[in-house]
Amino acid sequence: MADPLKLGIAGLGTVGAGVLDLLAQRGGALASNAGRGVAISGVSARDKNKKRAVDISSFQWFDDPVALARCDDIDVFVELIGGEEGAAKASVEAALKAGKHVVTANKALLAYHGLALARLADENGVALNFEAAVAGGIPAIKTIRESLLANNISRVYGILNGTCNYILTRMQKQGRNFDEVLREAQDAGYAEADPSFDIDGHDTAHKLTLLTTLAFGVEASIDTIYVEGIRSISLADIVAADELGYRIKLLGIALKTGSGIEQRVHPTMVPKNTAIAEVDGVMNCVAFDSDFAGDVMLIGPGAGARPTASSVLSDILDIARGTIMPPFGRATNSLKAYERARMHAHEGGYYIALSVFDRPGAFAAIAGRMAEQDISLESIVQHRPRAALPGLDARTDDGSPLPVVMITHETTEAAIRAALRIIEKEGNVNEPPRMIRIEKM
Repeated sequence: MADPLKLGIAGLGTVGAGVLDLLAQRGGALASNAGRGVAISGVSARDKNKKRAVDISSFQWFDDPVALARCDDIDVFVELIGGEEGAAKASVEAALKAGKHVVTANKALLAYHGLALARLADENGVALNFEAAVAGGIPAIKTIRESLLANNISRVYGILNGTCNYILTRMQKQGRNFDEVLREAQDAGYAEADPSFDIDGHDTAHKLTLLTTLAFGVEASIDTIYVEGIRSISLADIVAADELGYRIKLLGIALKTGSGIEQRVHPTMVPKNTAIAEVDGVMNCVAFDSDFAGDVMLIGPGAGARPTASSVLSDILDIARGTIMPPFGRATNSLKAYERARMHAHEGGYYIALSVFDRPGAFAAIAGRMAEQDISLESIVQHRPRAALPGLDARTDDGSPLPVVMITHETTEAAIRAALRIIEKEGNVNEPPRMIRIEKM
């Protein structure tokens, strides 16, 4: 058997500890499967003396992760520090320049600097593997980079953030409002004290950037993604969606269109009878529409020590076997320039929620504005008196607003936005209209 593959691991938090635990439990079996053992030559973290669930006393300690990355006694630098700049970026760059393979779970680093780091890996003939950076234990990267390599992918999409999925699931199943469920998620450890990165869609956008580059062979950038989070989703929207046969999910979507590639993160209504509608709680899913393999969907845990460690070790074992692939599935210099589709040219159906003053001519005016933009309505629902909907006031007979929900046939985002601007300006509604896109599954 060949000499062991020597690792330097920087970052001993949840994922780092999970990697050490997995190696301790399965090291012998992993060596047998890979045809080569895996050994830890050094570790680095912020605090050497911090109490940890795993014993690190037998490993060489490095205060500086950059020094570990350059160490002659390692073959693979495993970056589990996190963050798009600072020590994570400096140490990964140092490792690649020193001819070390790199395995990372750092989605933020790759979303902002992935292309530059991939070029460094290509120049130095080493691997830059990042299976754990997208959807935890789901093998999304390998599926695109290896299993679907012979296919043309037309769309990649999914539920890529467990925090948001947990909140929306609880709202739907328990009839509770957003703020209450968010507090519960924070207490349970599913959401950070400052949840903005998750609930405002930025975490999903980081992951979508990587999936877009892999799926379409383009130099995607996180700055080209339309991002909208779930703060605006009310319990009334959840109830209305359910009555109309839908579930609301935060999706990341990248789609080939006639005008370029459309990338967007936003709350989305999906039909109840689809597989993605049943992905609940903290689970993630990643799906691909391809020409020869057809529609492929992967579902599994998107975070956590064990699932993420599993993906990290999968990348390490590829290197142990001698499987070195370009980071984005093709030589970085062959990636095409990214051509951004205009977001307002997006086509699809829409859910529109209005609070309409109950007075003569109000609804006729709204319908007229829709018709002026060639928007065809599939259904119109005037709900029960407002007291029957959580969070809404009861109807009075003095012209007070009533909730009205409209579902449109396929139209353009530009048309919807134009109609809603005029509707809001004319004063027949007492609050800004809410819009949620409907995605074909």
